[in-house]
Amino acid sequence: MATSGGRVNRGPAAASDNRRAILRAARRVMAERGYRVPLSTIAREAGVGQGVLYRHFPTRLDLAFAVFEENVTELEVIAADPDPAAIGRLWRCLVDQAISSTAFVEMVVDARRTLPARDFADRLLGLVEATLNPARRAGVVPQEVVADDVLLALRMTLGVVVTAAAPEAVRPAVDRALALLDPPWARPGTGLSR
Repeated sequence: MATSGGRVNRGPAAASDNRRAILRAARRVMAERGYRVPLSTIAREAGVGQGVLYRHFPTRLDLAFAVFEENVTELEVIAADPDPAAIGRLWRCLVDQAISSTAFVEMVVDARRTLPARDFADRLLGLVEATLNPARRAGVVPQEVVADDVLLALRMTLGVVVTAAAPEAVRPAVDRALALLDPPWARPGTGLSR
């Protein structure tokens, strides 16, 4: 059965494939064009109709949260590692995600204002604490460093990301800012090697 757009409608059998295609397209398109990109653009990129997109993700926030959840899953894998160097890997992943997923940073800020129950702050705090504890015990990070310090440095980094003059200027600006900031969890020996 063909739809009016020439696509073949495989019905429920295609649901999981469609969902994956929508998530891939949303990650790519939102990263390139921002969180507020028309959802029709994402549907077109995914090769599905807008109705299919809305069946899977009734709102823009639902879609963005689903994509962002993939980021959180990546962080959870790192945080599960008891190695004291995991804090450095978690930090680098957070910074890389901030640079590549600026649209999702916008989404999280938006969601904190409109949907406080979906705030990732507590989850993120727990992931940072999980990696900080072994790092402090091993002496890799000073005892006085707390998870809120790491999240403050991340917010500072996000400020650099969202205010960079051009996309190609983001990474050098972030690297320079972090060199000035010199967070102890991002120093050699904490799992960070470039």
